[in-house]
Amino acid sequence: METNIILDALWVVLAGMLVFFMNAGFATLESGMCRSKNTVNILSKNFIVFAVSSLGFFLLGWGLMFGDGSGFIGTKGLLFASGADNSPNVGAAYEGVYSAISWAGIPFWVKFFFQLVFCGTAATIVSGAVAERIKYLSFILFSLILTMLIYPVTGHWIWGGGWLSKLGFMDFAGGTAVHAVGGWAALSGIMILGPRIGKYTKSGRINPIPGHSVALATIGAFILWLGWFGFNPGSTMAADPGAIGHILVVTNTAGIMGVLAATVTAWIKLGKPDMSMSINGLLAGLVAITPACAFVSVTSSLIIGAAGGVLVVFASLFFDKLRLDDPVGATAVHLANGIFGTLCVGLFAQEGILGNEVNGLLFGGGLGQLGVQALGVVTVGAFVFVTTALIWLAIKKTVGLRVSIREELAGLDIGEHGNEAYPEFLSRKTNYAHLIEDMGSEEAKSEAKSKISA
Repeated sequence: METNIILDALWVVLAGMLVFFMNAGFATLESGMCRSKNTVNILSKNFIVFAVSSLGFFLLGWGLMFGDGSGFIGTKGLLFASGADNSPNVGAAYEGVYSAISWAGIPFWVKFFFQLVFCGTAATIVSGAVAERIKYLSFILFSLILTMLIYPVTGHWIWGGGWLSKLGFMDFAGGTAVHAVGGWAALSGIMILGPRIGKYTKSGRINPIPGHSVALATIGAFILWLGWFGFNPGSTMAADPGAIGHILVVTNTAGIMGVLAATVTAWIKLGKPDMSMSINGLLAGLVAITPACAFVSVTSSLIIGAAGGVLVVFASLFFDKLRLDDPVGATAVHLANGIFGTLCVGLFAQEGILGNEVNGLLFGGGLGQLGVQALGVVTVGAFVFVTTALIWLAIKKTVGLRVSIREELAGLDIGEHGNEAYPEFLSRKTNYAHLIEDMGSEEAKSEAKSKISA
């Protein structure tokens, strides 16, 4: 095997591992932003969702997404039916079956692994939005169907040689293909599932339900930040130093601007620099730059990231006004900024950046590319929202979607899993009796007892 292929493969494997590690980030972020009584449930959902999505993508999703076929769906190479999967270097044997991804010169299974971790990310996005009230089994069933049937169809349109790609739709690392798909699926789930008990009053008041650990959420944000340095530059599918360097910088720049813009916006709008808004500002900037990271300049990434940070604050407030309860702000981060970032390709793309041949509206390219981007946003959104809503409804009518009121109030850890994340944290009064008895005078003891009883 040639040296450049080995280097390309090593880079893509490393990038794929970073994207896989984002699962740890999602798990800690989501658990930190939710209540302690649901921690085991949240960790378990984030743990099992990658296993479920991996199985679904392996069984059918990969073939539907990258198999040659119609403009709508892949029809060849389903279930790896060509029989070449026993070969250690199957890339050549799959020519004419998965031609949409033949441009990458790395071995076949390296391509598969990298796309697999992307698929898992889309499913994980949904977890945070429906947290603290969904049945464990129902979430597993939905994740399997999403990754096996829905994500691959729209992925085929965008990356698998489907009709959107033929129109010139551009989404380098998955602003629509991954983030918006997860966001639309989350939105339909929220609408059908309903808000958590006590989140909204009949009078229209919004009751904040704070998470139990800002520390966990912050650690999760840092892990996701790190993971994005594999997510975006790894999509080069090659160890191209120039491309990797450019994408790394625009990714980080958009992220930091998202942090700053969201913090300032929250400070002005809410009166305090809310940490959860700062975290979601980071993620918003990273999501917004994802589809355009190979097509825009570093200067443009500053603007895109800042705009994403402002957008996530107002989107969060907007969804709350609509009584759409999203405990972690997944829809504001991944849906709103997945859409915005996809449109940014049609606004900020510049000819000559990493071989790009398209100029966006702001660089003299006219409305053509922006129109194609908008068409992709609308069609993918409509397809995913409708199909996922039907799946949520089917699950609701069969196995049920939501836990009982008693279980929700007590916490899903006990009801769904039979254990707790923090079993030693019991709500009880401290027994001061032995301390009082150690006091010297009766007067001191009496004074202490009166203070405790008060």
